Amino acid sequence: MHRSKRNRYILYALLSFFLLAAPEMRAQNSTDTAPATQAPAKTAPPPAAAAGPESAAARVRARRQQRIQTLIKDIYGHQYEAYGGYGYQRFRPGNSLQRVTEAAWNAGLTDYIKPRLGVTVDARGYYGTAYTYNNEFQVFKPSISQYVILAGPQYRITQGQHFATSIRVMGGLSHGNFDTNAGGLPGKLIGLYPNGNSVAISGGIPVDYNLSPALALRVTPDFLYTRFGSANQLNLGFTAGIVYRFGKK
Repeated sequence: MHRSKRNRYILYALLSFFLLAAPEMRAQNSTDTAPATQAPAKTAPPPAAAAGPESAAARVRARRQQRIQTLIKDIYGHQYEAYGGYGYQRFRPGNSLQRVTEAAWNAGLTDYIKPRLGVTVDARGYYGTAYTYNNEFQVFKPSISQYVILAGPQYRITQGQHFATSIRVMGGLSHGNFDTNAGGLPGKLIGLYPNGNSVAISGGIPVDYNLSPALALRVTPDFLYTRFGSANQLNLGFTAGIVYRFGKK
């Protein structure tokens, strides 16, 4: 009986031990047998953060281009261009005479009936001195002049923020005075063309440098065809001056 009671005490102690230790042992076994978890993979930074500087530069470029396009639209959105200035051309005042330099004034107006296509009316005057050596009338340096009215189409080829180039072809009338101070002599007696009118044809390439949306500097290399004294004259020269744009379309 004494042994039986002692065995029961030992059994109670073992049962208590197993009841208390079993949960911890199960938790330890589950920890030991669970597959090892991988370390969290490093994720790439968001595209916007990774490309932050490049994205900012792209936005700056886009805003700059937008400003330039707005400025170009403002510059070439005008209906009219008025221009004026000075120039020169090389002109032969008589069939047997040498070419001389004529100074010129020039003024005109272009009405843009379409964004790049306009109609130009142009007026100009040329003044020079002819050299009529070895004539019996002793008239050696008579003054000469021409006055020209032209009209025709002008097409703008390029239109940038700073520069614009156009091409124009015009036709009209020229009046020539070739014996202004020839002592009353007809010009043809000293080798000059006779005074009179002539058909005139001009072609040029205006090149503008923009100072502001409404103001530009212009240089126009051009030629002027005339026909005085039954002879053809192809006169090369240029004009230079100021362009003023006005009137929104």
